[in-house]
Amino acid sequence: MTEHLPVELPKAYRLLNHGPTVLVGSAHAGRRNVMAAAWSMPLDFSPPKVAVVIDRNTLTRELVEASGEFSLNVPARRIARETLAVGSVSGRDTDKFAEGTGVTAFAGSHIAAPLIDGCLAWLECRVIPEPHNQDRYDLFLGEVVAAWADPRAFRNGHWQFEPGVSRSLHYIAGGNFFETGEAFEIQPDSASTPHS
Repeated sequence: MTEHLPVELPKAYRLLNHGPTVLVGSAHAGRRNVMAAAWSMPLDFSPPKVAVVIDRNTLTRELVEASGEFSLNVPARRIARETLAVGSVSGRDTDKFAEGTGVTAFAGSHIAAPLIDGCLAWLECRVIPEPHNQDRYDLFLGEVVAAWADPRAFRNGHWQFEPGVSRSLHYIAGGNFFETGEAFEIQPDSASTPHS
């Protein structure tokens, strides 16, 4: 199991605000699934909220609607092949945890949806019911009830960019990914005035 330490909930948005690909974990009535999603984002700080698009034709959608919860997992390059695999097959046709995708999981602290090994961060979420958005746009909102991170990659509320530290993935298309790039900081000019 990947080492993970708690992230303060008001800082949980920082796990997603750079737009990484995520793995959406779901479970209900003895069934569980995981799918890849490129469209997710943080929405609020307190309580922390997220949004993710989950297509109506997926097993993940069925399990999330039935359970009212899901996990968002931020994969690292070392599981890029597994990320592509779980995004390329349907959970209705295969058990993604048993059929050679290489994906393994561990239990969360607040929800039954699986947390995925090999990731850099994990968010445990409860659905905020918005039937119109779910039905019309496949858009699910969730309140983050617990957040975790690999302390080598994210600690003290910030992603780490030292050499050799794993970075998150971003999916482009056709099996192409890129890793989060080099970090840099800009200090605001004290003489300038803020723009509105």
